[in-house]
Amino acid sequence: MNEGYLIKKFGNKYFIRIDKNHEIVSTLKEISEKKKIRLGVVSGIGAIKSCVLGFFNPETKEYSEKTFSEYMEITSLTGNITRKEKNTYLHLHLNAAGSDNKTIGGHLVKAVISATSEIVIEEVRGKVNRKFSEEIGLNLIEM
Repeated sequence: MNEGYLIKKFGNKYFIRIDKNHEIVSTLKEISEKKKIRLGVVSGIGAIKSCVLGFFNPETKEYSEKTFSEYMEITSLTGNITRKEKNTYLHLHLNAAGSDNKTIGGHLVKAVISATSEIVIEEVRGKVNRKFSEEIGLNLIEM
């Protein structure tokens, strides 16, 4: 077992369990770098106790971040793994629901597991890079 997670590969898919009190984004980045995943699709579910979500305003070209500190169920974790300047680049979005069953969502900056999570990375053969767009204000996929 690695620190804070279990992982097993089936074909081109990595099944990952991230354990209680461990952070999702940094763990997925660590796994991607250790396994040399250059391009992939991420999906998952689980339970968190806190998260930081971002919202991009296209008029100001800036992200605002909001912290949520409550127990929530991940209803959807989705995103991709690409490269930017030869570095691993994760682009993840999260939807989560609290005890009132109302959902929140946005660009995932950080999330800490409260119980467990089940995440799949589907590795894709190929390479996709990102480059910053002055016009848009984001790191866009280049193909």
